[in-house]
Amino acid sequence: MTQTQTDATITAQLVSEHERLGFMPRLFGRHYIWGEQLVYNWMRQLSSEYKGGYWDFYELSNGGGYLAPRREGAFKMACAGNWFEGEVSADAAGIIATLYALNGLANRTEDDAIIERYYQLANFAYEHAENGKIAAAID
Repeated sequence: MTQTQTDATITAQLVSEHERLGFMPRLFGRHYIWGEQLVYNWMRQLSSEYKGGYWDFYELSNGGGYLAPRREGAFKMACAGNWFEGEVSADAAGIIATLYALNGLANRTEDDAIIERYYQLANFAYEHAENGKIAAAID
């Protein structure tokens, strides 16, 4: 049996240093300045441990993408709106913050491309090693 595109595992690829400049416009379209700021703001809201820093950018094989803080170890996160509290890796924390940002941006702009980016990242999150925690954080 061969895997179809819909059955294929979604993979994440770290964006190289020389390709970083084009990442935000690809992920957030014309809303890229607002979108990037939303990710950082959500991370500050969701984790009192987050104090800023360097972020890695990831492109997904399904066309989506996300940002993740470059950090060893876990982040304690708390999502007041849904009672989630827990520790997640920096990668999962970035996925959560990016999903919150894309959701907010999609609701404000009703931009189909942003809505598509949200679902592309959500589909990747369902395959992530920390999918249970990510789902609980965004529920």
